[in-house]
Formats: sequence, C-alpha cells, structure tokens
Amino acid sequence: MRTARAVAPGRVNLIGEHTDYNRGLCLPFAIPLATTATVSARDDDRLRIASDRGEPWEGVRGERPAGWASYVAGVLWALEEAGWELPGLDISLSSTIPLGGGLSSSAALECAVAVALAGLLHEPLDRAARLDLAEACRRAETEYVGAPTGGVDQLASLLATEGHGVLVDFADPAAPAATNVPLDLDAAGLTILVTDTGVRHSLADGDGGYAQRRAEAEAGDPRRWRHIDSENERVRATVQAVETGDWAAVGRLLTASHVSLRDDYEVSCRELDVTVDAALAAGALGARMTGGGFGGCAISLVPTAGAAALRAAVDRAYAAQDWAPPVHHEVQPSAGARLL
Repeated sequence: MRTARAVAPGRVNLIGEHTDYNRGLCLPFAIPLATTATVSARDDDRLRIASDRGEPWEGVRGERPAGWASYVAGVLWALEEAGWELPGLDISLSSTIPLGGGLSSSAALECAVAVALAGLLHEPLDRAARLDLAEACRRAETEYVGAPTGGVDQLASLLATEGHGVLVDFADPAAPAATNVPLDLDAAGLTILVTDTGVRHSLADGDGGYAQRRAEAEAGDPRRWRHIDSENERVRATVQAVETGDWAAVGRLLTASHVSLRDDYEVSCRELDVTVDAALAAGALGARMTGGGFGGCAISLVPTAGAAALRAAVDRAYAAQDWAPPVHHEVQPSAGARLL
C-alpha cells in the first residue's frame, strides 16, 4: 500500500492582522507546533479520516463530512478542482497545535494533508507548486468549509523557512507576493512567548465577530480602515526595524498593533488585554494579540532570560482575575511544511 507522511506548522503573525483579506501586508512565521498527516491509497473509492482530536469519519469519496473532517474533505475537493486524480484514501492526523487558538490549526491540517498527497502522487513541491497548494488549501477553508479567511495562514505554513518570517503582500489577492525576511531572534537574545488565553472562537461561524469585521471592512467602515491602513505601515516599519536590528522599535510596533486591534478593529477581549498589559509590565519589548481575535493567543517579544519571569507575571494577572491559568509556548521562527 502506498503511503506518504508530511508535517505542516502552525503560524504566528508577528504583525499584520486582518490585512490579508484587505489587500494588505502580513509578516507571519511558522512555529514548532505542527500537524502531521499520514495518507495511504486505497483500492476502492472510500475515504477514512482519523484524528487524535476527534471521532473518525468514513464515507464514500465525494460525500460531505461535518465538523473537523470537512477541512480534510475540502482539500481533496480543491485538489480535484485543480485537476488532481485522487484514489480512495486513509488519512490519519495528529497535532500539537491548540484548536481555535489563533495559531492556524486548520491551515496546518490542510497543508499537512496537501503535502502528504503531493508526496503520495509524486507531485512537485517546489515554490511554484507550494503557491498552488496554498491556494487550494485556502479554497478548501473558504469555499468548502465556509470560513472567510484571507490566505496568509496557508502561505505561512507552506513557504516558511527556519529563522525567517514570510512577508506577504496581498495587493493582488489572486497572486500574493511572498518574500522571506530574516528573523534571527535567537542571535538577538530574544524569544516570542505565545500565551494561550483559553478563550475560543470559530472563524467558520458565519454569525461570529470575524465575519462581521470582514463585512465592515469590505463596506469601507472608516474605523476599521484606520486599523488596516495603520497596520500596513506598521508592517513596513517592522521589516525595516528588523533589518537594522532595532528590536526595541519592533516591540513598540507590536504594542501599537494591539492598541489598534483593540480600539479600531475591536477584535480583542478582556483576557487578551490583560495578557498584553501584564507582559509589558513584566519587561516585554512589545506584546499583541495574534490571529483572528475574540480570544485565542497573545504574543510577547521578550529577552529569553526574562521569559520565565514574564510567564509568572501573566499567570499572576490571571489568578488576580480568578481565571484558569493560561498555557504558554516559547517559539522561534521554524521550518514550513515538508515530507517526512
């Protein structure tokens, strides 16, 4: 039986939030938390999907599953739409990415399945092919599942390289331009602390705040566009600051991004704000929410030697609110999706 295995990472947006679907700039990087997909060809037309995070699903190819399995079926649909001929499949998934935390668990799942299928079918995985896979995975999430995402998550997972961010320009959404930007945090004695608030959201919820904000931006709401325009300028300034090694400036830009997301785009929440305030008070160079918002994760740019003290400070801030303690991850820019 033919089998292939691939891993695809989640991502953190260093800066550039809610700009992908507004023809703007984003600067994500891949993180060590990742999803692994193992795919095996069958000699019939059935599809079996198993995961360490949900009940297995089995059906005939073309049948539409509900819930998490729809993300897998969406990738198969999008690849067939692109001309791929797929056999019946057994697909097994495992992941270390927190679900709904704003770290692109869904995109990592999609990209892991897509890369594993490319390996199974001996399809190319060069840069051009990865751009095509990113588009297929975006279509899977947006058109098949119904989550109105902009495509940055899939591009980050497929194009990232270790020690780099991916600067993505969505001026032409049909052909976004992506450039690798060195982010040598380790050499600067810095780390990114990801704090998972435990508050969950679903981008596929059509009645949720994410869909509402997207509709408001598309309608030209001045307050929402004040964030978009200023965020694009912050992305440009961040790239310049990284290039000159001015990490203090990067920190200030991250914090300004959070203020804009909180006050102009209004996608933060109390837990995210408390996390950011506690991190800054404990010595972070900068901090901001990351991801779609309304919960999920915040990131803090912090000297590596001070990361433990910052974690403790955030934990105390949560305890003072009588909240369950958050979960922290220290991350560095990591490699993108690849065959194993």
